[in-house]
Amino acid sequence: MAFGSLDEVLGICKEEGLPFWKVILRDDTNERNVSEEESLRQMEELWDAMLLAASLYDEKEQSNSRLVGGAGGKMQAYVEKGDTLSGPFMGKVIAGALQMGESNACMKRIVAAPTAGACGVLPAVLVPYFMEKKADARQITEALYVAAGIGQVIALRASIAGASGGCQAEIGTASAMAAGAMVHLKGGSAWQIAQASAMALKNLLGLVCDPVAGLVEVPCVKRNVVGAVNALAAADMALAGIESRIPPDQVFDAMKEIGDRMTSDLKETGQGGLAGTPAGREIAERIGR
Repeated sequence: MAFGSLDEVLGICKEEGLPFWKVILRDDTNERNVSEEESLRQMEELWDAMLLAASLYDEKEQSNSRLVGGAGGKMQAYVEKGDTLSGPFMGKVIAGALQMGESNACMKRIVAAPTAGACGVLPAVLVPYFMEKKADARQITEALYVAAGIGQVIALRASIAGASGGCQAEIGTASAMAAGAMVHLKGGSAWQIAQASAMALKNLLGLVCDPVAGLVEVPCVKRNVVGAVNALAAADMALAGIESRIPPDQVFDAMKEIGDRMTSDLKETGQGGLAGTPAGREIAERIGR
Protein backbone atom coordinates (compact mmCIF):
# COMPACT_ATOMS: atom_id res chain seq x y z
CA MET A 1 0.00 0.00 0.00
CA ALA A 2 1.31 3.41 -0.88
CA PHE A 3 -1.19 6.02 0.29
CA GLY A 4 0.47 8.98 1.94
CA SER A 5 -2.69 10.49 3.37
CA LEU A 6 -6.31 9.77 4.14
CA ASP A 7 -7.13 12.79 1.99
CA GLU A 8 -5.77 10.83 -0.96
CA VAL A 9 -7.96 7.85 -0.14
CA LEU A 10 -11.03 10.04 0.34
CA GLY A 11 -10.33 11.77 -2.97
CA ILE A 12 -10.42 8.44 -4.83
CA CYS A 13 -13.57 7.40 -2.98
CA LYS A 14 -15.28 10.59 -4.12
CA GLU A 15 -13.97 10.69 -7.68
CA GLU A 16 -14.63 7.04 -8.49
CA GLY A 17 -17.59 6.37 -6.24
CA LEU A 18 -15.79 3.58 -4.41
CA PRO A 19 -16.13 2.61 -0.76
CA PHE A 20 -13.08 3.10 1.45
CA TRP A 21 -12.36 -0.62 1.76
CA LYS A 22 -12.47 -1.15 -1.99
CA VAL A 23 -9.85 1.54 -2.59
CA ILE A 24 -7.51 -0.19 -0.15
CA LEU A 25 -8.19 -3.60 -1.67
CA ARG A 26 -7.43 -2.33 -5.16
CA ASP A 27 -4.23 -0.70 -4.01
CA ASP A 28 -3.13 -3.91 -2.33
CA THR A 29 -3.64 -5.90 -5.50
CA ASN A 30 -1.61 -3.37 -7.47
CA GLU A 31 1.15 -3.09 -4.86
CA ARG A 32 1.65 -6.82 -4.45
CA ASN A 33 0.59 -7.86 -7.96
CA VAL A 34 -2.06 -10.28 -6.75
CA SER A 35 -5.67 -10.80 -7.74
CA GLU A 36 -8.56 -9.44 -5.72
CA GLU A 37 -9.51 -13.02 -4.91
CA GLU A 38 -6.06 -13.74 -3.51
CA SER A 39 -5.97 -10.54 -1.47
CA LEU A 40 -9.42 -11.27 -0.04
CA ARG A 41 -8.42 -14.84 0.76
CA GLN A 42 -5.39 -13.66 2.70
CA MET A 43 -7.43 -11.10 4.63
CA GLU A 44 -10.01 -13.79 5.43
CA GLU A 45 -7.20 -15.92 6.81
CA LEU A 46 -6.22 -13.09 9.15
CA TRP A 47 -9.81 -12.85 10.35
CA ASP A 48 -9.90 -16.60 10.92
CA ALA A 49 -6.68 -16.30 12.94
CA MET A 50 -8.24 -13.55 15.08
CA LEU A 51 -11.31 -15.68 15.73
CA LEU A 52 -9.17 -18.68 16.62
CA ALA A 53 -6.98 -16.64 18.96
CA ALA A 54 -10.08 -15.32 20.72
CA SER A 55 -11.51 -18.82 21.13
CA LEU A 56 -8.30 -20.28 22.57
CA TYR A 57 -7.98 -17.93 25.54
CA ASP A 58 -7.34 -19.83 28.76
CA GLU A 59 -7.85 -17.91 31.99
CA LYS A 60 -5.70 -20.44 33.85
CA GLU A 61 -2.59 -19.52 31.88
CA GLN A 62 -0.12 -16.94 33.16
CA SER A 63 2.84 -15.24 31.56
CA ASN A 64 6.32 -16.32 32.61
CA SER A 65 6.61 -13.23 34.80
CA ARG A 66 3.28 -14.03 36.51
CA LEU A 67 2.28 -10.40 35.95
CA VAL A 68 -0.47 -11.29 33.49
CA GLY A 69 -3.16 -13.94 33.39
CA GLY A 70 -6.74 -14.47 34.47
CA ALA A 71 -8.04 -10.91 34.18
CA GLY A 72 -9.91 -11.73 30.98
CA GLY A 73 -11.65 -14.59 32.73
CA LYS A 74 -12.62 -12.42 35.67
CA MET A 75 -14.06 -9.78 33.36
CA GLN A 76 -16.00 -12.36 31.39
CA ALA A 77 -17.51 -13.77 34.58
CA TYR A 78 -18.46 -10.27 35.68
CA VAL A 79 -20.13 -9.58 32.33
CA GLU A 80 -22.09 -12.80 32.55
CA LYS A 81 -23.67 -11.62 35.81
CA GLY A 82 -25.45 -8.99 33.73
CA ASP A 83 -24.79 -6.00 35.97
CA THR A 84 -21.97 -4.08 34.31
CA LEU A 85 -21.86 -0.31 34.35
CA SER A 86 -20.95 -0.21 30.66
CA GLY A 87 -23.54 -2.69 29.37
CA PRO A 88 -23.26 -6.21 27.94
CA PHE A 89 -21.66 -5.40 24.59
CA MET A 90 -19.05 -3.07 26.03
CA GLY A 91 -18.38 -5.63 28.73
CA LYS A 92 -17.60 -8.22 26.06
CA VAL A 93 -15.30 -5.73 24.35
CA ILE A 94 -13.39 -5.14 27.59
CA ALA A 95 -13.13 -8.87 28.26
CA GLY A 96 -11.98 -9.56 24.71
CA ALA A 97 -9.25 -6.92 24.83
CA LEU A 98 -7.92 -8.31 28.12
CA GLN A 99 -8.01 -11.87 26.85
CA MET A 100 -6.16 -11.15 23.62
CA GLY A 101 -3.54 -9.05 25.40
CA GLU A 102 -3.01 -11.81 27.96
CA SER A 103 -2.75 -14.43 25.24
CA ASN A 104 0.01 -12.38 23.63
CA ALA A 105 1.86 -12.12 26.95
CA CYS A 106 1.51 -15.89 27.33
CA MET A 107 3.19 -16.33 23.93
CA LYS A 108 0.09 -17.63 22.18
CA ARG A 109 -0.65 -16.98 18.52
CA ILE A 110 -2.24 -13.60 17.85
CA VAL A 111 -2.62 -11.17 14.95
CA ALA A 112 -0.50 -8.04 15.28
CA ALA A 113 -2.91 -5.21 14.47
CA PRO A 114 -0.83 -3.19 13.98
CA THR A 115 1.57 -4.59 16.62
CA ALA A 116 1.61 -7.47 19.06
CA GLY A 117 1.37 -5.09 22.01
CA ALA A 118 -1.83 -3.63 20.56
CA CYS A 119 -3.22 -6.94 19.32
CA GLY A 120 -6.31 -6.83 21.54
CA VAL A 121 -7.94 -3.65 20.26
CA LEU A 122 -9.24 -4.62 16.83
CA PRO A 123 -10.51 -8.12 17.67
CA ALA A 124 -12.06 -6.81 20.88
CA VAL A 125 -14.55 -4.78 18.86
CA LEU A 126 -14.88 -7.05 15.81
CA VAL A 127 -15.28 -10.46 17.44
CA PRO A 128 -18.28 -9.69 19.69
CA TYR A 129 -19.90 -7.72 16.87
CA PHE A 130 -19.52 -10.75 14.62
CA MET A 131 -20.58 -13.25 17.28
CA GLU A 132 -23.77 -11.33 17.90
CA LYS A 133 -24.45 -11.72 14.16
CA LYS A 134 -24.43 -8.00 13.51
CA ALA A 135 -22.06 -8.59 10.58
CA ASP A 136 -21.05 -11.54 8.42
CA ALA A 137 -17.52 -12.68 7.57
CA ARG A 138 -17.41 -10.74 4.30
CA GLN A 139 -18.36 -7.48 6.02
CA ILE A 140 -15.69 -8.09 8.66
CA THR A 141 -13.14 -8.68 5.90
CA GLU A 142 -14.08 -5.36 4.34
CA ALA A 143 -13.68 -3.69 7.73
CA LEU A 144 -10.19 -5.15 8.01
CA TYR A 145 -9.23 -3.44 4.76
CA VAL A 146 -10.48 -0.17 6.23
CA ALA A 147 -8.36 -0.76 9.33
CA ALA A 148 -5.34 -1.68 7.22
CA GLY A 149 -5.63 1.47 5.14
CA ILE A 150 -5.75 3.69 8.20
CA GLY A 151 -2.81 1.87 9.80
CA GLN A 152 -0.73 2.17 6.65
CA VAL A 153 -1.20 5.92 6.42
CA ILE A 154 -0.31 6.38 10.09
CA ALA A 155 2.76 4.16 9.70
CA LEU A 156 3.94 6.25 6.76
CA ARG A 157 3.23 9.67 8.25
CA ALA A 158 4.17 8.87 11.84
CA SER A 159 4.89 5.48 13.42
CA ILE A 160 3.23 2.35 14.74
CA ALA A 161 6.14 1.38 17.01
CA GLY A 162 6.32 2.16 20.71
CA ALA A 163 10.09 2.38 20.51
CA SER A 164 9.86 5.38 18.19
CA GLY A 165 6.51 6.96 18.98
CA GLY A 166 5.42 5.77 22.40
CA CYS A 167 2.24 3.83 23.13
CA GLN A 168 0.21 6.40 21.21
CA ALA A 169 1.78 4.84 18.12
CA GLU A 170 0.61 1.36 19.08
CA ILE A 171 -2.62 1.55 21.06
CA GLY A 172 -3.46 4.90 19.48
CA THR A 173 -3.06 3.55 15.96
CA ALA A 174 -4.95 0.35 16.81
CA SER A 175 -7.78 2.45 18.23
CA ALA A 176 -7.92 4.59 15.09
CA MET A 177 -8.00 1.46 12.95
CA ALA A 178 -10.76 -0.11 15.04
CA ALA A 179 -12.81 3.09 15.01
CA GLY A 180 -12.72 3.26 11.23
CA ALA A 181 -13.55 -0.44 10.92
CA MET A 182 -16.61 -0.08 13.13
CA VAL A 183 -17.87 2.93 11.19
CA HIS A 184 -17.72 0.84 8.04
CA LEU A 185 -19.65 -1.99 9.69
CA LYS A 186 -22.34 0.47 10.74
CA GLY A 187 -22.72 1.73 7.17
CA GLY A 188 -20.83 4.99 7.63
CA SER A 189 -19.25 6.95 4.81
CA ALA A 190 -15.58 7.23 3.93
CA TRP A 191 -15.59 10.71 5.46
CA GLN A 192 -16.99 9.33 8.71
CA ILE A 193 -14.37 6.59 8.72
CA ALA A 194 -11.63 9.22 8.51
CA GLN A 195 -13.22 11.38 11.20
CA ALA A 196 -13.53 8.41 13.57
CA SER A 197 -9.88 7.50 13.12
CA ALA A 198 -8.83 11.07 13.83
CA MET A 199 -10.93 11.38 16.97
CA ALA A 200 -9.74 8.02 18.29
CA LEU A 201 -6.08 8.94 17.87
CA LYS A 202 -6.59 12.46 19.22
CA ASN A 203 -7.87 10.99 22.46
CA LEU A 204 -4.66 9.02 22.97
CA LEU A 205 -2.05 11.54 21.86
CA GLY A 206 0.87 11.68 24.27
CA LEU A 207 0.40 8.13 25.59
CA VAL A 208 3.85 6.95 26.61
CA CYS A 209 5.34 3.48 26.29
CA ASP A 210 6.48 2.54 29.80
CA PRO A 211 6.39 -1.26 30.11
CA VAL A 212 7.17 -2.49 33.61
CA ALA A 213 10.32 -4.62 33.56
CA GLY A 214 10.46 -4.05 29.81
CA LEU A 215 7.71 -6.63 29.21
CA VAL A 216 4.65 -6.15 27.00
CA GLU A 217 2.38 -6.88 29.95
CA VAL A 218 1.94 -4.02 32.44
CA PRO A 219 0.32 -1.63 31.57
CA CYS A 220 0.05 -2.83 27.99
CA VAL A 221 -2.73 -5.38 28.38
CA LYS A 222 -5.15 -2.99 30.09
CA ARG A 223 -4.32 -0.26 27.59
CA ASN A 224 -5.78 -2.52 24.92
CA VAL A 225 -9.08 -2.08 26.77
CA VAL A 226 -8.76 1.69 26.62
CA GLY A 227 -8.03 1.54 22.90
CA ALA A 228 -11.05 -0.63 22.18
CA VAL A 229 -13.52 1.38 24.28
CA ASN A 230 -12.16 4.62 22.84
CA ALA A 231 -12.62 3.26 19.31
CA LEU A 232 -16.32 2.64 19.88
CA ALA A 233 -16.82 6.12 21.33
CA ALA A 234 -15.03 7.72 18.36
CA ALA A 235 -17.01 5.61 15.88
CA ASP A 236 -20.31 6.60 17.47
CA MET A 237 -19.35 10.26 17.42
CA ALA A 238 -18.46 10.09 13.74
CA LEU A 239 -21.68 8.21 12.92
CA ALA A 240 -23.59 10.96 14.73
CA GLY A 241 -22.08 13.48 12.32
CA ILE A 242 -19.47 14.87 14.69
CA GLU A 243 -16.19 15.78 13.05
CA SER A 244 -12.62 16.27 14.16
CA ARG A 245 -11.76 19.97 14.05
CA ILE A 246 -8.20 18.96 13.20
CA PRO A 247 -8.07 17.05 9.88
CA PRO A 248 -7.09 13.37 10.20
CA ASP A 249 -3.76 13.64 8.42
CA GLN A 250 -2.77 16.57 10.62
CA VAL A 251 -3.67 14.50 13.68
CA PHE A 252 -1.30 11.79 12.44
CA ASP A 253 1.41 14.39 11.92
CA ALA A 254 0.87 15.73 15.43
CA MET A 255 1.35 12.23 16.78
CA LYS A 256 4.70 12.03 15.02
CA GLU A 257 5.78 15.38 16.44
CA ILE A 258 4.83 14.31 19.95
CA GLY A 259 6.60 10.98 19.56
CA ASP A 260 9.76 12.65 18.30
CA ARG A 261 9.79 14.93 21.34
CA MET A 262 9.33 12.12 23.87
CA THR A 263 12.42 11.26 25.86
CA SER A 264 13.87 7.79 25.36
CA ASP A 265 12.85 6.60 28.83
CA LEU A 266 9.21 6.91 27.75
CA LYS A 267 9.60 4.88 24.57
CA GLU A 268 9.71 1.16 25.35
CA THR A 269 12.92 1.21 27.37
CA GLY A 270 11.24 0.18 30.62
CA GLN A 271 12.88 3.04 32.48
CA GLY A 272 10.39 5.88 32.92
CA GLY A 273 6.72 6.32 33.62
CA LEU A 274 5.09 3.37 35.37
CA ALA A 275 8.23 1.31 34.86
CA GLY A 276 10.18 3.87 36.88
CA THR A 277 7.86 3.89 39.89
CA PRO A 278 8.98 2.18 43.11
CA ALA A 279 6.55 -0.66 42.44
CA GLY A 280 7.70 -0.94 38.84
CA ARG A 281 11.36 -1.12 39.83
CA GLU A 282 10.59 -3.67 42.54
CA ILE A 283 8.85 -5.90 40.02
CA ALA A 284 11.76 -5.65 37.61
CA GLU A 285 14.21 -6.61 40.37
CA ARG A 286 12.02 -9.46 41.55
CA ILE A 287 11.79 -11.11 38.15
CA GLY A 288 15.39 -10.34 37.27
CA ARG A 289 14.88 -7.82 34.49
